[in-house]
Amino acid sequence: MLARDGRAATRSPHHTPRAKNVIFLFMEGGPSQVDLFDPKPELTRLDGQPLPPSLREGLRFAFIKPTAKVWASRRPFQRHGQSGIEVSDWLPQLARRADELCVVRGMFSEQFNHHPGQLLLHCGSPLVGRPSMGSWLLYGLGSESESLPGFVVLQSGPRGGSSSTGLFASGFLPSEFQGVPFASGGEPIAYLNRPAGVDTAEQRARLDLIRGLNEQRLAELGDSEINARIAAYELAFRMQSAAPELLDLSKESAATLSSYGADREPTRQFGTNCLLARRMVERGVRFVLLSHASWDDHGSLVSGHQKNCETTDLPCAALLDDLKQRGLLDETLVVWGGEFGRTPLAQTLSPGEQSALGRDHHPDAFTIWLAGGGVRPGSVVGRTDDLGMKVVEDRVHVHDLHATVLHCLGIDHKRLTWRHQGRDFRLTDVAGNVIHKMLA
Repeated sequence: MLARDGRAATRSPHHTPRAKNVIFLFMEGGPSQVDLFDPKPELTRLDGQPLPPSLREGLRFAFIKPTAKVWASRRPFQRHGQSGIEVSDWLPQLARRADELCVVRGMFSEQFNHHPGQLLLHCGSPLVGRPSMGSWLLYGLGSESESLPGFVVLQSGPRGGSSSTGLFASGFLPSEFQGVPFASGGEPIAYLNRPAGVDTAEQRARLDLIRGLNEQRLAELGDSEINARIAAYELAFRMQSAAPELLDLSKESAATLSSYGADREPTRQFGTNCLLARRMVERGVRFVLLSHASWDDHGSLVSGHQKNCETTDLPCAALLDDLKQRGLLDETLVVWGGEFGRTPLAQTLSPGEQSALGRDHHPDAFTIWLAGGGVRPGSVVGRTDDLGMKVVEDRVHVHDLHATVLHCLGIDHKRLTWRHQGRDFRLTDVAGNVIHKMLA
C-alpha cells in the first residue's frame, strides 16, 4: 500500500473516472432545505396550523411532536440560470451559479441525531469505528501528492467545525489513510519548523535511523501499523518543505483573496479554507473535508441561518468559479450538505417569541448539492411532498450518494472492500446504488 518513500501509492480505478479529487463542504448541524433549496408554497397556506392528522403517521422527531405547528419559510425563492433551479435569497452568490449545480432534493437517512447522522454521512454507518469516505478513497486510489497528506481536514465556525475525529478516521483501515486536521486558529500545522540548530541533513540522518529501527521491528512483528508510522515520519519531513508554500497566500492576487472573502469578516476563516482547498487539489490532495459549524438552529433559525449563509455563500461560489477558471472543476467533485435537514414544523424554545422559532432535525427529506467532475450541472434530482416532509420521487439514501461519488472517481463501490472480523466491509455497507440521474 505504500510507495518506497512511505507515501500512499497511487492505484488504478475500476473504470475511467470523471473526477480525481473531492472537496466536501460539510455544513455541520443540518441546514434547512425548506429555507434554502426546496421551496414549499403549501407551507404558507398552512402556516401556524397544526400538521394535518393524515400526515402525522410514522413521523419521528428528535425534540418536537408531530402535532407541532407548520412554519413557512420567510425567504423568497427565485429561479436562476437556464436551468431555472430555485434558490432562496439567503444564497445570492450560489444562486448565480445554479447552472453548475446538481441539486439533490431527494436525500433521506434513518438517523435523526447528530453524531449517528454525521457518522452515516461520512463513514456509511452510524457506528463508531468505520473508515470515513476520505479514507476509503485514499485506500482505493492512493495519493498524487508526494509532500502533503492525501486526506486533509479544515474546520471553521464557533466550535471550529466538527470535533469528532471519527468523521475523518481510518477505522479498521491502516492509519496512513486517516484524515489530517489542520488547526483552525494559530499555527495550522504544529511543529512544522525544525528545532533550532538542526539542519536538513541532520534531521534526515535522524529519520533514517528511526526508519531503520521501525523496519527492523516491522520484520519481526509484521504489524501494518508500523508501516503507517514510517509513512507518518516521512510525510512530516516532506511537509516541512511543502506546507509553508501551501499555506503562504501572499502570492494569491488581491482579487482572488477578495473573491473568497478571505480578506474580511465574516467570510475570512471559511473563505481561507475554501481557497486552501483549491490549492490542495492543485497539488494532488485526494480528499479535502471542510467542516463548518453549526447549522443546528432549534431556536432563532432566521438569525442563525442568515449568519451561516453570509459566512459560506460567497466562498462556496468563489470556489466553483476558481476551480472552473483554472480548468479544475471537471476533475474535482464538490459536495455540499449536512447530516440531515430541518423540519417544516416550528420548534419553540421561548414560548410566544416568534423571533426564537427554530426547526428540529429532519432526516426524512433534505437537500445536498454537487458540482464538478461527473455530475449533471443545472439539474434537480428528487422531489418532496407539498410540505417537504418526505421524499416522493427519486429517493436518494446516503449509501446511494456514496456509491455515486465513488463512481465519479472511477470506483465500483461493491468492489472497494476491506476484510475485517471475518467479512468484507465497504463504504456502502450492503446497500447503495449509483444514481444515474445525477451523472453527466
